[in-house]
Amino acid sequence: MSDVAFPADYEACRDIIDVGRRMYERNYVAANDGNISCRVAPDEIYATPTGVSKGFMRTDQLVRMRLDGTVLQSGNLMPSSEIKMHLRIYNENPTIMGVTHAHPPVCTSFAIAGISLDRAIYPEALVNLGVVPCVHYEPPGSQGIPDSVAPYCLDYNALLLANHGAVSWGTSLLEAYFRLESMEHYATVLMYTGNIIGRANVLSCDQVEDALAIRSKLGVTTGGAPSCCAREPTNLRDVMENPPKDCPFKICGAIATNRLDKSTISPEQRDVERIAREIARRLAPILRT
Repeated sequence: MSDVAFPADYEACRDIIDVGRRMYERNYVAANDGNISCRVAPDEIYATPTGVSKGFMRTDQLVRMRLDGTVLQSGNLMPSSEIKMHLRIYNENPTIMGVTHAHPPVCTSFAIAGISLDRAIYPEALVNLGVVPCVHYEPPGSQGIPDSVAPYCLDYNALLLANHGAVSWGTSLLEAYFRLESMEHYATVLMYTGNIIGRANVLSCDQVEDALAIRSKLGVTTGGAPSCCAREPTNLRDVMENPPKDCPFKICGAIATNRLDKSTISPEQRDVERIAREIARRLAPILRT
């Protein structure tokens, strides 16, 4: 790693503080949850301390340590017990320069359900992140967690930890954090398409290959590839159904009257009405609070 440009100490500490604040403000962590680290030398990192909210950290609270776990510099606080996971990730993949671990609500819900983020429905997710496997459960802070993530550190960019949360890494701390953001966004899209709208067009194999080619041009060789749709894709036509000629409303901005003959409604319009009713039903308890 002689040709690697490591961040200066002040840059690493600044980025850890900034990422911690962003994680806290975006509700990726609560109270003192989560941990962050940044490599500053081939065998040294800075890491967040235990028992401190990521939204209210100070630079003098950060811990400097070696990849064998030896603490080189700290205030009155020690690193989190989950630092073992960070150390294992760095040791497994020397190109990794930053690691974030948090509990974003939607990602964590998928982790609790034991569902990987692996549907080929969103090219940005394939380019920026890739497939996110969900690894089996291990008790927080145990040696089992680093052992469970180790097989994935070379070929993937992020993982869900069953019944726990999410972890991401990158060639910089900011890249690791942006992948955490991408995970939560991807998980949210999967939640909406899978459980609220109830339908999603899966990208064809050619469309997936196009997205992976873009990722490769960006110099990213990790992330894996999801299963693709082997049939003719269903997303190659515009979806804009015109209303029947005798429909008493305009295409834009007007509302149908209750005298509309239901026999004139197309199957597609019936689907839209059904989806709208289901969304309204699910949102009603939230809107009443």
